[in-house]
Amino acid sequence: MQHSATIGVDVGTGSARAGVFDLQGHLLASAKNDIRLFHQPGSIVEQSSNEIWAAVCASVQQALAGSGMTPEQVIGIGFDATCSLVVLGEGGEPLSVAADGDPEHNIMVWMDHRAIVQADRINAIGHEVLNYVGGRISPEMETPKLLWLRENKPDVFDRAWQFMDLTDFLTWRASGDLARSICTVTCKWTYLAHERRWDESYFHAIGLGVLADEAFARIGQRIVAPGTALGQGLTPQAALQLGLCAGTPVAAGVIDAHAGGIGTVGVDGDPFTSLAYVFGTSSCTMSSTREPVFVPGVWGPYFSAMVPDAWLIEGGQSVAGAAIDHLLSMHPFASVAQRQAREKGRSLLATLAERIQQQEASLSDAVLLAKGLHVVPEFLGNRAPLADPHARAVIVGLGMERDMTSLLALYVAGMCGIAYGLRQIIDAQAVAGAPIERIMISGGAGRPDLVRQLLADATGKPVLVNETDEPVLLGAAILGSVAAGIYGDVAAAMAGMSRVSRRVEPCGGVIATLHDARFAAFGRLQGMARELR
Repeated sequence: MQHSATIGVDVGTGSARAGVFDLQGHLLASAKNDIRLFHQPGSIVEQSSNEIWAAVCASVQQALAGSGMTPEQVIGIGFDATCSLVVLGEGGEPLSVAADGDPEHNIMVWMDHRAIVQADRINAIGHEVLNYVGGRISPEMETPKLLWLRENKPDVFDRAWQFMDLTDFLTWRASGDLARSICTVTCKWTYLAHERRWDESYFHAIGLGVLADEAFARIGQRIVAPGTALGQGLTPQAALQLGLCAGTPVAAGVIDAHAGGIGTVGVDGDPFTSLAYVFGTSSCTMSSTREPVFVPGVWGPYFSAMVPDAWLIEGGQSVAGAAIDHLLSMHPFASVAQRQAREKGRSLLATLAERIQQQEASLSDAVLLAKGLHVVPEFLGNRAPLADPHARAVIVGLGMERDMTSLLALYVAGMCGIAYGLRQIIDAQAVAGAPIERIMISGGAGRPDLVRQLLADATGKPVLVNETDEPVLLGAAILGSVAAGIYGDVAAAMAGMSRVSRRVEPCGGVIATLHDARFAAFGRLQGMARELR
């Protein structure tokens, strides 16, 4: 198997990516194809499952071509995706979730908050199932979305053949197997993995009893662990579309953030001391514990949703990288800076981070740029630990400056706000009995050295960087290696295919004291915003 490879496929919010890895976890090649988001009034965000599958196929073909590997050398393929709801009619026909009935709009994206009223109503019931989602269900999750669909588009709800998490849709398209992943249905659909069952009373209580009455045939009757080999491998049709061989093992997948966790937290064989921080459009935090730990406002505990036979607690921020993009877009100098960055072939955020790195004596000194400026970047609510989807952003100390210096200050203040939100989650977990010693970072928004240093300084925890630049793709590829039987389980594959390349230590002294003061101000601003609301 020396010249064999495994493929990881990651479908994020804006693109589908594929990576080809050798069996030691080294990235041989990757490719990306963009996918569209359809924004509608009322916090509605939709996508097309047909478009996503086409982007996946193109990415796999392109990555394989760039890797130097042949289809025969690919021993397995794994998938991850955002926790978005896919609605399919008989035989896999897309059914529209859109107001205009466009059948290509058959996905409610994770960030779609149209079901916030349904989520509030479910939370008011207070069913004991909610104990396993941090006490409150989020409109990002699937049962509020299903309830919205039944109440607002009953014809679509009734006609639906399958409701699927996007990851499970991809594995079904690849293998023809309708099995659901423990990761997706436990983390987003209220499946009780530790008891191996759905709770019928919950579905009846919230108004989705029809799903229980039909024995959950439309949301998952066979639930399997991530990495489980599905069906007979790639179907002939899927193999042709992907450019691979029919029968290639297909692994049960995971949510995209959890793939980042799989690709990072097992580097030393001990996933229980690390927090996986996947920093992208949104952010997710994941910690594994040997026994269930209940953290108010933090999702879980979920059994075997990431590390086999371990409990997962999951937090994060509803918008993270997207919050920084939105924050900067409001600054009067942003359009000029954006144009300058494009002329150099760079992104705005990379250009700003590079400029700060050049002008400051150390990366830790960057926080000094934000003097007097504070940002609580909760433009789309607080996912954790407050579990408050109604929260909104706060900006204090903004003047009328229209230059690069003030744009840099806003960028640093926003990044500090993201870091303090992370620190709140870490503190809440520690109080509940799930402390962590280090942060394992992944995701595109977390790549700049400046960002890593600010996160370390603001949280007081070392930030460790994976050897591969694509730990989310690696996590999906790890699942493919398990499905192929190369590793006995996910934990063994994590240890065998993941390595740390850098460790970013937090700065002490005056910088630490400054972050402590700013963190305290962050909490006061959150509280004031809640009181005013």
